[in-house]
Amino acid sequence: MSVLSAHNVEMYFGDRLLFKEVCFDVAEKECVALVGPNGTGKTTLFRLITGELEPTAGQIVKGKNVRLGYMEQHACAESARTIYEEMLSVFEPLMQMEARLETIAHDLQKGRGDQNALIAEQSALQEQFERQDGLTFRSRTRAALQGLGFSEKDFFLPCSAVSGGQRSKISLGKLLLSGADLLLLDEPTNHLDIDSVEWLEGFLKDYKGSAVIISHDRYFLDKVTSKTMDFSRSTLRTWKGGYTRYLQQKQKRDEQERRDYENAMEEIHRIEGIIEQQKQFGRERNFITIASKEKMLERKRAELVEPEAVQATVHFRFPPVPETGNEVAVIRDLAKSFGAKALFRDISLQVNRHDRVFLLGANGCGKTTLLRILCGAERSDDGCVRLGANVKIGYFDQSLQGLHNEKTVLDEIWDDHKSMTQTQVRNALAMFLFRGDDVYKKVSDLSGGEKARAALLKLMLSGANFLVLDEPTNHLDIHSREALEQALTDFGGTILAVSHDRYFINKLCTRILHLTPRGVQEYLGNYDTYVQNRILTAAQQTAPVKKVNTYKQKKERESEKRRLDGKISRCEAAIEQLEQQIGEANAVLSSPETASDYEKILQWTETLKHLHAQQEEKMQEWETLSEQREAMEAEQ
Repeated sequence: MSVLSAHNVEMYFGDRLLFKEVCFDVAEKECVALVGPNGTGKTTLFRLITGELEPTAGQIVKGKNVRLGYMEQHACAESARTIYEEMLSVFEPLMQMEARLETIAHDLQKGRGDQNALIAEQSALQEQFERQDGLTFRSRTRAALQGLGFSEKDFFLPCSAVSGGQRSKISLGKLLLSGADLLLLDEPTNHLDIDSVEWLEGFLKDYKGSAVIISHDRYFLDKVTSKTMDFSRSTLRTWKGGYTRYLQQKQKRDEQERRDYENAMEEIHRIEGIIEQQKQFGRERNFITIASKEKMLERKRAELVEPEAVQATVHFRFPPVPETGNEVAVIRDLAKSFGAKALFRDISLQVNRHDRVFLLGANGCGKTTLLRILCGAERSDDGCVRLGANVKIGYFDQSLQGLHNEKTVLDEIWDDHKSMTQTQVRNALAMFLFRGDDVYKKVSDLSGGEKARAALLKLMLSGANFLVLDEPTNHLDIHSREALEQALTDFGGTILAVSHDRYFINKLCTRILHLTPRGVQEYLGNYDTYVQNRILTAAQQTAPVKKVNTYKQKKERESEKRRLDGKISRCEAAIEQLEQQIGEANAVLSSPETASDYEKILQWTETLKHLHAQQEEKMQEWETLSEQREAMEAEQ
């Protein structure tokens, strides 16, 4: 069943066509990626879905009773609530039900009001409360906050006092907990560290509703989406699979379209040649042939499909750089504190020639500070940093503070490279999509993506053979990220980088260093290998040491298995008996005799509550025993 569909949607802004003939369906429990270059209409499509905008033509239809959830970009900025209260506000109807149930229980205890009416209302309201997961909404709220990277002490901070990034997390958390049937997520992984993104992936995999996601995080899209919608040629195409699968299919289609176009153009040129030849003959029968071929030519041209234009994107490569010694950078026993807060200590690591090392760790653990100490932009409290022979560092600062807001883009580059001609500088800028009058823009007027491209150009021209990169893919669209990946793959020097872009890490990484407050843990390989090794290490630390499978141990296991089977059987019998008692108690409560006796109602209600508690306890016991039984069977 479709929760959302679009039928021949067309959108103009004035005389400018944004997209046309847009058709798609989103099914129940389907997670869809929405990709395409900036400016093609992704956010506009979201605004059409929410009803904020009306299409020029066509229609977008939501399924019956489908509740839509769209992340607010500037939510809770002026809220007087704490973070926890703001998140709980999603469950306002449940909290109202909870308050009413408490009032009813109090009135029943005091003998106030129409007791029969109150009992009936209590029963109906309790059933509705439990059906809507009222028993778990507080625990789910706490789990969501922790998953998004908030600590217990953060829960009671006022929303007005937290950063914009934290407010974005709160908005995302509220949206995820809202119970919407269809989520519209626009860059949901912004401001999240890797642990929080992985929590979000798990949440969306278990989510009972549908989602449409705009994101530059390709690894995230691969993890959670099963369909990809791509804006191209002013319309939308749909592909099966996540981002990587979509990219493979699109590349095959583009290649096929290119071959078909070339073959069609060859045929057109052949027919044009025949027409020219027939004109030279100038006979009557030649004019008949010419007319026939011209009709054929007209038909061929009408059927001709030009290949999709290559998206304008950053296109560059780092120049050859001088070789360094084998040891590029050595850090020993580094420590750093800010006031009374110790950021890290006892940090030791070594970066060797041609390494592609990525530094990972939770937000706030000191990754950026460590890079700044390495580059000499900040001092450590203890320890030392030693650079190897012939090392020249090129630093990409995620805050882009190396740019000068008062300069034009042209001067920003030219002032650092006086030996280059203006033509050379403008050609370099053109490779980074600064063309025409764009080069005269003030740096202060650039977007985040444009500033990142300018900083990358400065890095490329620096001649550095040791690149220290702090979140270099921030602000870049997917095409620019892919261009950067290729340039860094071909780079002849050494790289030490901090990044949350797991796709980017997988493409480049040869070694991962996981930063903790007390040191560094090393993992060889890329991000996927790092995850597998951490899971394996955790399993080895928690797994019991296996003993030799002696005859005595075999008998002990068989005895334990029989003991568990007996406990499971007794538990199942107890559950069955409790179900019977609950049925009998419900029958008594429903009888006319009990309904007219207030004391009996209270007595049997209390009995029923006690039986339900026993039943829940036995069910939990049964689940625990069954898991133990399954684990025992798996070991054999």
